[in-house]
Amino acid sequence: MTEEKFAIEMRNITKSFGTFKANDQINLQIRKGEIHALLGENGAGKSTLMNVLSGLLEPTSGEILMNGNVVNISSPTKANQLGIGMVHQHFMLVDAFTVTENIILGNEPSRLGKLDRKKAREEIKKVSEQYGLSVDPDAYIRDISVGMQQRVEILKTLYRGADILIFDEPTAVLTPQEIDELIEIMRGLVREGKSIILITHKLDEIKSVADRCTVIRRGQGIGTVDVKDVSSQQLADMMVGRAVSFKTVKKPAAPQELVLSIQDLVVKENRGLEAVKHLNLEVRAGEVLGIAGIDGNGQSELIQAITGLRKVESGKVILSDKDITNLRPRKITESGLGHVPEDRHKYGLVLDMTLAENIALQTYYQEPFSKMGVLNYSEMNYNAEDLIKEFDVRTVNELVPAKALSGGNQQKAIIAREITRDPDLLIVANPTRGLDVGAIEFIHKRLIEQRDRFKAVLLISFELEEILNVSDKIAVIHDGQIVGTVTPEETSEQELGLLMAGYSLEKARAELAQQGVATNE
Repeated sequence: MTEEKFAIEMRNITKSFGTFKANDQINLQIRKGEIHALLGENGAGKSTLMNVLSGLLEPTSGEILMNGNVVNISSPTKANQLGIGMVHQHFMLVDAFTVTENIILGNEPSRLGKLDRKKAREEIKKVSEQYGLSVDPDAYIRDISVGMQQRVEILKTLYRGADILIFDEPTAVLTPQEIDELIEIMRGLVREGKSIILITHKLDEIKSVADRCTVIRRGQGIGTVDVKDVSSQQLADMMVGRAVSFKTVKKPAAPQELVLSIQDLVVKENRGLEAVKHLNLEVRAGEVLGIAGIDGNGQSELIQAITGLRKVESGKVILSDKDITNLRPRKITESGLGHVPEDRHKYGLVLDMTLAENIALQTYYQEPFSKMGVLNYSEMNYNAEDLIKEFDVRTVNELVPAKALSGGNQQKAIIAREITRDPDLLIVANPTRGLDVGAIEFIHKRLIEQRDRFKAVLLISFELEEILNVSDKIAVIHDGQIVGTVTPEETSEQELGLLMAGYSLEKARAELAQQGVATNE
């Protein structure tokens, strides 16, 4: 019997950073024409392994084979030449360039020493039609949706002749509709003979689209399974190394005094149009209030107005009986507000600063971290060491830059910083986006702990499952207004979906009754 020749085979790959082994003797075998999922917790070593395969990192030891032959992938250019392309989680696109200019960048067709735009457009059109990836070749990146930008990233790899495509957390920033479109695109690519490696935390996506799955835990390979033969629960347990609960365990809420009162709030977006329109909202101590809504309905502007990052045009924000409307962000945080922002890179961290410095960002000017204007780095480092252990932040030490951590561990660090300040109100926006099931379980548990300590929690999330699982009350936002408030026990995903589309609660329930769909009442 002849030995199977894999499209890609990674044998005993080890990648060390000093004494830390990000990958430790990992084996990975990718068949031609399959979608192969790579599953692991945040910081397990998945991206490191794929950076080795795509030429961004050189392995400390081990070898890579393509179709049975050993290859040396010394750079991304070499990987491209071998037909390996990577679609990164954070897109590598130039906002000021057109779609065409981004796709051909570094691989420009020329004629008589000049850029042959006509040929470039023709080739892009041919590739996009072949794989069903329709894009406007003349649109600027800054003007197109995130889903379209991802298509451009995929086209970039196909334009360069990739047969092996690596997708790194491809659905982390997509809407449900865009996720469905991407899954169809991946299936189409496989039908054309491509092989896809899918790095993801989302078990339902693995179950719906992957053929096989390799699990990595703390830098080591745990095993490879046929997806059809295992359950989501089995995959989760393999990934984390223990039984994982998908349901947040919590006792009934006991709401107390009013902590946050938003009264007739009006906030404008960047173009000067009203994004929040005379909105009223209340959050009490001892409860989690979830805000559900389709992205772009005023959630971001609402959070920014509460936290002092955006001007309030009219109305009031009252926190623990104090008017904090249009105060400076520091004054607002000192009034008892904690904030886990939706964009951890833009608003949550200073990526080039150390983990210890980032954990002290809200309190660096207070004792024991500073005295008479002089920073005490030893205290900052001791504090960070304690929180790294308490919040299970996977890192070499507290002195590494924040950008060296995986997304999930960056998120844990922000949550550690905000919760430790013991705020009366904790605002968390999409706190588990891009996180693995173990990290999601951990963060949800922490939010419930805050609630049970009679703190108020305002949860904004695009994940309906998260909203239903964690919230005690759910307010639905549409077009800058709250269109209905329900409890998880009396509603359903279908009802929330109609409210998010702009239905009133009465109309949504009448519609579902007519369709014969029951709510949870």
